Amino acid sequence: ILGDLEYFIDDVREFFAAGGKGLNVTVPFKEQAWRLADELSARANSAGAVNTLTLKDDGSIRGDNTDGVGLVRDLQQNHGFELAGARVLLLGAGGASRGVVRPLLEQQLSELVIANRTAGRAVEMATQLQSLGPVFGCGLDELGDQSFDLIINGTAAGLSGQVPNIPNSCLGDNTWAYDMMYASEPTAFVKWALGHGACCAMDGLGMLVEQAAESFYLWRGVRPNTKTVIEDLRKT
Repeated sequence: ILGDLEYFIDDVREFFAAGGKGLNVTVPFKEQAWRLADELSARANSAGAVNTLTLKDDGSIRGDNTDGVGLVRDLQQNHGFELAGARVLLLGAGGASRGVVRPLLEQQLSELVIANRTAGRAVEMATQLQSLGPVFGCGLDELGDQSFDLIINGTAAGLSGQVPNIPNSCLGDNTWAYDMMYASEPTAFVKWALGHGACCAMDGLGMLVEQAAESFYLWRGVRPNTKTVIEDLRKT
């Protein structure tokens, strides 16, 4: 359904009234979906955004956010990265980053650093979510010579071919890099990471598929086989 921000709530209610049972919601409607939901999962509440709406038997609407789970599953199951004990740098303090903080911290990271061009936004987000685990915020220019096991790009800089301005020292021989954006060709962040010493780098296509699979599971109680879907999408 191609919706309009002004009529989003009306569109959702019409969909459910016509017999629909669940919706996957994308940008720029996630915040509206969060406000629309009668009930929120813990991860949706932390994210401040909803990408999955489910009509319950009593007629109420439950909102969930499967983005973070999609990221975690792609990293661990599809790529074999072990998050437990990892030191992770999350670039950006917008909605995309906020949506993955809780699921990441639930994997028992040693530390999660949120870095943003405007330091105040990163610090504010980290402060709001600090009850979930060891999370800290800072400006991109405050990273210094810190090194990380995993760097996740949650910014939209790649849409214009840009890369967040972080020190090359953040990347070591064993550092993984992950871009939540995806494209038919390697993203600017993926190319930058591989060119500056990352041991491997990947885009967010797998995250897209895994979040959709989690939504399907919430609606149907069945988890789709995502491997073949990702392989087919890579071929197109």
